[in-house]
Amino acid sequence: MEQEKKPVIDKQQIDAFINEEPSEKVDEVLRKYEVEARYRKFTGPMAKIIAVIAIAMSLFHLYTAGIGVFEAIKQRSIHLTFVLVLVFLLYPATSKSPKAKVTPIDVMLAALSFFAGVYLMTIYDDLANAGGVYTQMDIYVGGLLCLLVLEAARRATGKELPIMALLFVGYALFGDLIPGQFGHRGYSLERVIEHMFLTTEGIYGVALGVSATYIFLFILFGAFLSETGMARFFNSLAMAVAGGSPGGPAKVAIFASGLLGMINGSAVANTATIGSFTIPLMKSIGYRPHFAGAVEAVASTGGQIMPPVMGAAAFVMAEFLGMSYTAIMIAAVVPAALYYLACWTMIHLEALKLGLEGLPKEQLPSFKNTLLKSGHLMLPILAIVALLLYGLTPLYAAFFTILITIVVSWLKPETRISFRGILKALEAGARSAVGVAMACAVVGFVVGVSSLTSLGLTFGANILDLSGNSLMLTLVLTAITSLILGMGLPTTACYIVAATIAAPALIKLSVPPLVAHFFVFYFACLSNLTPPVCLAAFTAAGMAGASPYKVGWTSTRLGVAGFLVPFLAVYSPMLLLQGNFGAFEVGEALLTATVGIIALSAALENWLLRGCTLPERAVLLVGALCLIIPGFWTDIIGLGSVIAVYLWQKRSLSNPPSTGIAGN
Repeated sequence: MEQEKKPVIDKQQIDAFINEEPSEKVDEVLRKYEVEARYRKFTGPMAKIIAVIAIAMSLFHLYTAGIGVFEAIKQRSIHLTFVLVLVFLLYPATSKSPKAKVTPIDVMLAALSFFAGVYLMTIYDDLANAGGVYTQMDIYVGGLLCLLVLEAARRATGKELPIMALLFVGYALFGDLIPGQFGHRGYSLERVIEHMFLTTEGIYGVALGVSATYIFLFILFGAFLSETGMARFFNSLAMAVAGGSPGGPAKVAIFASGLLGMINGSAVANTATIGSFTIPLMKSIGYRPHFAGAVEAVASTGGQIMPPVMGAAAFVMAEFLGMSYTAIMIAAVVPAALYYLACWTMIHLEALKLGLEGLPKEQLPSFKNTLLKSGHLMLPILAIVALLLYGLTPLYAAFFTILITIVVSWLKPETRISFRGILKALEAGARSAVGVAMACAVVGFVVGVSSLTSLGLTFGANILDLSGNSLMLTLVLTAITSLILGMGLPTTACYIVAATIAAPALIKLSVPPLVAHFFVFYFACLSNLTPPVCLAAFTAAGMAGASPYKVGWTSTRLGVAGFLVPFLAVYSPMLLLQGNFGAFEVGEALLTATVGIIALSAALENWLLRGCTLPERAVLLVGALCLIIPGFWTDIIGLGSVIAVYLWQKRSLSNPPSTGIAGN
């Protein structure tokens, strides 16, 4: 065991974390690992033009949220037009393009985007009255829009998503040349463009529809919360609650990342922002650099599954399933708690194993003073939960909560949002929504081709054939599919694609639709941690000065207990509050899941009350697996195994041997 290490930090580091004083390294790391962060930074007239466009976009969405959204394609077309114009003005075409000014080609592409949006708005009513009969000009403009979406997505999200979209389009065009189950009759280019441009099953499909309504308003809500100083409040609260416990900075990372994840669904952005403070703090008290980076990556990734404001994919899930977002939010509570319990337990045991102390209590903020100073900022979060539970749609709930946020901010001078602050939040919200919107637009090619060719059903049937209709094997194959897709796709796009092609296989095996989609959603989020491509872990490695792959594999180890949560939900749907159940059944499922996660964490960390012997680790592992498998006797065996190791270690600590060292 390493020697106990005393904190060697000073009060200035803690104050910097609380007050969000990011270093230049945050921007550098973000731009390296997050494509969405590689935008131009303008000054002068161009900065004002971008601000006007972004503010106009936010005002449009607030207007439609307040009075009611337009017809589906019109709402989505205006939303996409704003996004395309912003992308072509903000994002350079290549790494060699000018970073401080737009080029004539950028202006031309922005103008063509505006033209395509206006064109669709102009012809849509006539098209509807004509029963969907289109002209050759409609196809030309539709083809132009498809190319614009692919190019904008390449700039804003990276090349992987457009390449996958083109592969799916190729499948639609040349499916008649493919033998076997995956072959189909093939479709003409004109038919594909018409399906993508003039229906709500392609580019203007469900995914873009959710982006144009719920997702944008919730991102805007997060921008207003940030403007009040909510992040500073969360950081201070995290320090007050967890900073003084063993391994305090690591627990602060868990606590702060979980809270901030409610207002920022990007794992990479959370990792860079919060990690710029927590990672040095963790290193200063004795955590190894790769472990400190892994802690932040795991904590920030969990923000996407944390109610009440989850990642953008959760809103798409609600639309796919035809359920209210409130039902999704409620179902996510227990799994999110179990995920963070797993992270907390692993970190706590690591701190005990290394003999790490927390931060000096005299340097930490007071919990009471923190609440008295900024506790009122929790009112908007409570308000949005209350409005959703009351039955308001997410659109109206977000709209009213934005207004509540502005009012609440005026309760204290230090949190008050000025008129300039309102404009700043409107601009920041629109700019933050660009990446998600582009992912939702380009993934429309995947969803559109799947609906046109029945690819989703074919792929699901093949997964079942490969697994021999075994539920466990199908779950493993689906998880692997989601993780592989997540290597190159943003979380939202990864979920949409996996839900389209893999979730049907689980549903055919009688897994409830919500549980099946949650399973896919979780692994889409967790793909941020798993090598070889794990963007949250790579970002954390850049902040920690550690090997990216070492951070990635450590993140996977720390997250292993969390990786079991989706499997637990499938075998015990009551954890998602699904099915007919009583309070006793829910309590039993919670108890066994909690003890199972703690046992697995102890086995992986090789520490419970002390270092574990090899037989003790084996018993803990067997106990954890038994608690995961539903059944009365497996639960009894699992609980008995864990309790036996706990009592044995407690006895050995009370009566230490006269010679030798217990454990390792």
